[in-house]
Amino acid sequence: MDDAARVTLVEDDPTVRTVVGDYLRAAGYAVDQYADGVTAQRALNKGLPDVLIVDRMLPGLSGDELCREVRERSDIPIIMLTALDAVDERIRGLETGADDYITKPFALRELQLRVQAQLRRRAAPTAAPIEFAVGPFRIDPGHRRVWARGREVALTAREYELLFYLSRHPDRALSRDELLREVWGWGFGDASTVTVHVRRLREKIEDDPRFPCHLHTEWGAGYRFTVEPRC
Repeated sequence: MDDAARVTLVEDDPTVRTVVGDYLRAAGYAVDQYADGVTAQRALNKGLPDVLIVDRMLPGLSGDELCREVRERSDIPIIMLTALDAVDERIRGLETGADDYITKPFALRELQLRVQAQLRRRAAPTAAPIEFAVGPFRIDPGHRRVWARGREVALTAREYELLFYLSRHPDRALSRDELLREVWGWGFGDASTVTVHVRRLREKIEDDPRFPCHLHTEWGAGYRFTVEPRC
């Protein structure tokens, strides 16, 4: 088990925690389990896992707060569990920095596949490690680093993958379904996932996210990344 991917599960419901933990262990993962946000925070300060699965509603320190804190210092994949099914609530969860979410109740096999997809996409090379420039952006696939107008931009793993895919398809309208499929690896999913990540990416690469020059919304079609500024 030394080379097994490590998953940290933070869930206050003992039944859910036990069932999910046992299932993921049976699938070959090394799993650490915590029942509250404060205990999990202490453990995560000592070392981060390969994937973090966190419930939004936790005693002591909420899942949202824990997610924000981890995201400030790491781009590890974060999957959020939530019993809040409203679109606005799911968006708020994603805006804390989560890469993915699953609404309770959920199928254990689906959660395992989401974990597997996060690990696979993180490990797979996105391109030959050769830096390239696209408009005012410079991208280093070998080290997954991005510069915008000469300034390095700190992106999460998912934000980097989204920008990388957009930069390889400039001046083309890309639907949310296509982005979910190609960037997230999902055959289906909630389009709000893409919406939130596009918003976060704009905040990091655009001079004024309210009036983007490069990452545009194409109403009814999706998004278009333009090399030449259009603002």
